[in-house]
Amino acid sequence: MTWQALTPQAYELGESPFWHPHEQMLYWVDIPAQHIHRCNVYMGSVESWAMPSEPGSIAPARSGGLVIALRDGIYRARQWGGALDKLASAQHDTATTRFNDGKADPTGRFWAGTMYEPRIRASAGLVMLDGDMLEQKLGNATIANGLAWSPDAKTIYWADTPTHTVRAWDWDAATSAMTNERIFKQWPGKPAGWQFGMAGYGGRPDGAAVDAEGNYYAAMFEGARICKLSPAGVELASIPVPAQCPTMPCFGGDDLKTLYVTTACYNRSAAELQAYPQSGCVFSMRVDVPGLPVNFFAD
Repeated sequence: MTWQALTPQAYELGESPFWHPHEQMLYWVDIPAQHIHRCNVYMGSVESWAMPSEPGSIAPARSGGLVIALRDGIYRARQWGGALDKLASAQHDTATTRFNDGKADPTGRFWAGTMYEPRIRASAGLVMLDGDMLEQKLGNATIANGLAWSPDAKTIYWADTPTHTVRAWDWDAATSAMTNERIFKQWPGKPAGWQFGMAGYGGRPDGAAVDAEGNYYAAMFEGARICKLSPAGVELASIPVPAQCPTMPCFGGDDLKTLYVTTACYNRSAAELQAYPQSGCVFSMRVDVPGLPVNFFAD
């Protein structure tokens, strides 16, 4: 199994990839560049759409178009390049906080975590869109990531990247209630003084995806790998990635056996970019176990 770069183009901070089964296209965002991209993977052609602020995450909608978490709220676009209609305003201070990792859940509700940019205290959280309001689900985080659901929709996962921890909860799909919080997986923290090229650090959990067997795939930022965990949180594999900073995986293709991963080159050192010249590219690799299909937002 080897990675292939989807296109030669490097993106600053690729995130929130998903495979659109109806369009047969891969979508993702570039957060600091304020763009949404989509690629015809068979032709290698990429379309780009500029946003008015940072798109933290996106999800497809059942009736067409996208749901987009921008800095100041959750927006609906009925078609590619179309008007952005605000569904709900952000509850956070947009001067210090923006939306980050987000997805639609198995019932069609949109969830989005936030990121507290000064990173000096745990002021970020996780919200769920309920009509035209955002319901606070979790807090006490700094950089929300790793949102995912198990194949039976009975478990929800969420990570706070700086704590190197992914947590899990029992999840009730009908009510969206989260109970029985526990640590799913925790990795050692970043050693003091660690810099690129040093040993002793395996990265921290960024975005995630789940396969049909319930295994959780965590992109390990600064770890140059994707960590595959069993439903019990046991590490099954460490999949090397040709970039030091993978950001989020997803599954795609007709059989959902293509693993995609976005990566970052934003604010990375010259030494790192020399060692990993394809940093910022989107990569793909064939795998044996299919992933779960993307969840669509229900209007």
